[in-house]
Amino acid sequence: MKLKTKNLLTLAELTPKEFLGLIDESIKLKKQLKGKNNKPVLKNKTLTMIFQKPSTRTRVSFEIGMYQLGGHAINLSSDDMQLSRGESIEDTAKTLSRYTNCIMARVYDHTLLEKLSEHSTVPVINGLSNTFHPCQILADFMTIKEKKKKFKGLKIAWIGDGNNVCNSMIYGAALSGVKISIATPKGFEPNKTVVKQAKKLTAVELTTDPFVVVKNADVVVSDTFSSIHNVDPKRMKKFLPKYQVNSKLMSAAKKDAIFLHCLPAKRGQEVTSDVIDGVQSVVWDEAENRLHTQKALLVSLIHA
Repeated sequence: MKLKTKNLLTLAELTPKEFLGLIDESIKLKKQLKGKNNKPVLKNKTLTMIFQKPSTRTRVSFEIGMYQLGGHAINLSSDDMQLSRGESIEDTAKTLSRYTNCIMARVYDHTLLEKLSEHSTVPVINGLSNTFHPCQILADFMTIKEKKKKFKGLKIAWIGDGNNVCNSMIYGAALSGVKISIATPKGFEPNKTVVKQAKKLTAVELTTDPFVVVKNADVVVSDTFSSIHNVDPKRMKKFLPKYQVNSKLMSAAKKDAIFLHCLPAKRGQEVTSDVIDGVQSVVWDEAENRLHTQKALLVSLIHA
């Protein structure tokens, strides 16, 4: 399938039909790979990847995804580019557009992505920014579809920080029609504009009580409470122990509820080891599915 949008920065660029279509295409590509029927549909195409932040899943899934599709990926850190010496993002976008077929960027400031996409003539994909993480949510909803076989009637419980992943999860819930219930400490709520937009399509509940959100939940989701490299003790006191996903909290969800986490995880903080390694956890399938959803997205954005 081909998307009407040139870029994917937030998930808000997609229609519900396109979002669900990407999930189905991802499942199809996964089956093709497992069946050794991989097709090089992006032969001679190139993806340029820009990383301001460290990455495991994003880099590996995009790079291997392009390889499996018959294309090539180039990895660039900010220090590798003239950006580090003062070249503008506008000029960088115009230059890269002459060489590559698509740009994926993992950045700190979301406005940099907006400038990059505005001045690029090729598609730009948000590999993570401080405000959104759309690629992760595609993998999350692919995993939900695989495990639950449907979206209709499901409830997602988000517990922790209303961060970039949470913002994109809300968009994913809206596009799939899944109810989402979010528990955060006061002052850590998700983006108000995102919530307002999502409420036009699905039910969005905000509370400070984790046990309220997990009641009747089919999916329980958590993420780190702070940067994996920078733990603020004062910040942690606002989250721990109340917002930790442990066996007691999981037992309050449906018996067949699944647990998602985008990784990397801080075991003993936002989630306990018995949950992330337990029978309800699907985090490793979720991590693998980054590969398949990245491939579906690349095929949908890079046109012949």
